[in-house]
Amino acid sequence: MHRLPPLRLLTVFETVQRAGSAKRAAGDLNVSMSAISQALRQLEDHVGTALIDRSTRPAGLTEAGTILLQAVSENRERLTEALDDIRALTLPDVPTVTIACTIGFATYWLMPRLEALYRDHPDLAVNVQTTVQEVPRLGPGTDIAMRYGDGRWDDGEVRLLFEETIEPVCAPSLARRIADNGGSLASAFLIHVDFADRRWLTWSDYLARTGHKAAGSAKGLRFSNYVQATQSALSGHGVMLGWRSITGDQVENGLLIPIGLPRLQPDNAYHAVLSHRSRKTGTARVVVDWLERAADRP
Repeated sequence: MHRLPPLRLLTVFETVQRAGSAKRAAGDLNVSMSAISQALRQLEDHVGTALIDRSTRPAGLTEAGTILLQAVSENRERLTEALDDIRALTLPDVPTVTIACTIGFATYWLMPRLEALYRDHPDLAVNVQTTVQEVPRLGPGTDIAMRYGDGRWDDGEVRLLFEETIEPVCAPSLARRIADNGGSLASAFLIHVDFADRRWLTWSDYLARTGHKAAGSAKGLRFSNYVQATQSALSGHGVMLGWRSITGDQVENGLLIPIGLPRLQPDNAYHAVLSHRSRKTGTARVVVDWLERAADRP
């Protein structure tokens, strides 16, 4: 039987990927950069192969790293669900609901709206489970799943939250430089997100559908999730495909701006799915009703 690596090393590894850089992970964990680097090296020694591809900038994951990250994230989700179930047993009447969603949706759409939800419903509490899965599961203890897709799921009551839109966006400073170069994408890095779910359109998909070209630019930055990609765009490093669920608030606040290329509406949309197994259906409906109204606001 293979000996499992220490939990501390797995925590550092996952935190680096979630934070998008070793520097931010060091701040989140309140440790030094050298401690982060040492922990990653120890984890690689333990599993016997490289997990970080240090030949790229920014550093990405090797195939082995991707496999390990998925396993760590999925097991963290299961542990979170188990703890939620235990709390539900001891506090069955507390008006608390648990929402499962991707980390990008949680970071850029859901979390910024929870404060307003609590103002309207001060007696409510929302637990948020983040997942790397394209379609968050409605496991035990999960009352609502926020999903991007066609709405054809049979494990819960499906409610349309909002239609998605896509348009290239970047930081205002970069937009000015692009405009000074005649609006050509060749003057900027394109920010790519490597995502297994083909419903999330790539730059190649977008350019093919709109009849535009990258103007011969072979430059690009690649990330494994939309949180990293958005932070790169906010820092002015390149142009990303902005999705309403991810960059909509950033555009509304002027932190990112459209660069003038066409806006697309994909075939899929965001939905809230209320679990058939939830013991808090009434509270979950209150939350979804409120989120639907919030999604309709400009």
